[in-house]
Amino acid sequence: MNEHDFGFETQAIRGQLERTQYLEHSVPLYLTSSFVFEDAEDMRASFADEKERNIYSRYSNPNTIEFINKVCQMEGAETGFAFASGMAAVYSTFATLLKSGDHIVSASSVFGATHSLFVNYFPKWNIETTYFDINAPETIESCIQPNTKILFAESPTNPAVDIIDLELLGNIAKKHNLILIIDNCFATPYLQQPIKWGADLVIHSATKLMDGQGRVLGGITVGRADLIKDIYLFSRLTGPTLSPFNAWVLSKSLETLAVRLEKHCENALKVVEFLENHPQVNKVKYPFLKSHPQHAIAQKQMKLGGNIVAFEIKGGIEAGRAFLDKIKLCSLSPNLGDTRTIVTHPASTTHSKLSVQERLAVSITDGLVRVSVGLETVADVIADLEQALS
Repeated sequence: MNEHDFGFETQAIRGQLERTQYLEHSVPLYLTSSFVFEDAEDMRASFADEKERNIYSRYSNPNTIEFINKVCQMEGAETGFAFASGMAAVYSTFATLLKSGDHIVSASSVFGATHSLFVNYFPKWNIETTYFDINAPETIESCIQPNTKILFAESPTNPAVDIIDLELLGNIAKKHNLILIIDNCFATPYLQQPIKWGADLVIHSATKLMDGQGRVLGGITVGRADLIKDIYLFSRLTGPTLSPFNAWVLSKSLETLAVRLEKHCENALKVVEFLENHPQVNKVKYPFLKSHPQHAIAQKQMKLGGNIVAFEIKGGIEAGRAFLDKIKLCSLSPNLGDTRTIVTHPASTTHSKLSVQERLAVSITDGLVRVSVGLETVADVIADLEQALS
């Protein structure tokens, strides 16, 4: 049976490094900073890139290779590179591919740190960004300039779980010869594979659902081999490489990604059903809800709706703060994708530095609450949300 015929879960579990002479069942940790050579010619050929082999763990390591290979299998990517964090992946990917004078077209609904890169740092190097409204995809082509190099989006978005049509983006990128980069962190490759819809590169914060237990930081970019080669060479010099230990943890975590996501999504739907009928809630946003503005698109390109639920609590910012203060079981944390349910109120925390107009432009109302639904007994999660809303 060809390994490409295996299912997602089988590939995630059985896609391992070759066993050593010790015939271990579980892949060992390779905690070494460097690797040795057989002779002078072996060393010369290795540094001349005539051989594919490990030289130094800033370049590659057996554990990072296994992690990369698994994600590439899941995403349908040619190759990839693993980073110390999700933002290391974002920065290194863009810094590799862009030069002074280039232009980015991006959805306005992006992670706050990514937004800061676009507006506070890249302009210092004469790299500008034009944002488009994710709810008005018909405006995307009008944002494209002669010097546009990259088209970028997250789907679902953080924190308002908006959805954009990846096939549409793929067609636009192809038409205008742009590099399409998709942040697939919220969906993971189990729920969505952007490369199928035309993405050239896919980025993940592996810190989130890929790890799934709030233990380690990590990031990864996978996709076209020609683009990844440049990203690898840039990162080999600048050093944002994922550690072997974190790669080992993440690779083991991927073995349970499918079963975890199934339960996350099942729990999320039950939380959504509760919130939809609560008198203190104005509206609920979840990709697989029929009331979601992009429900049909979500169903086309996602297997399930994910574990992130956004809802608007009545009473605005003060009601949101009061809600957080009443939480007892769930965690108050900026992280997401954990086994433990996490709640945040963006308007008073992560996005508090934005003006009301800036927040509304990316669907963040004063009363918006983001819930990263975990794996606890869902009745206990609902009971905590219910008492905090009372």
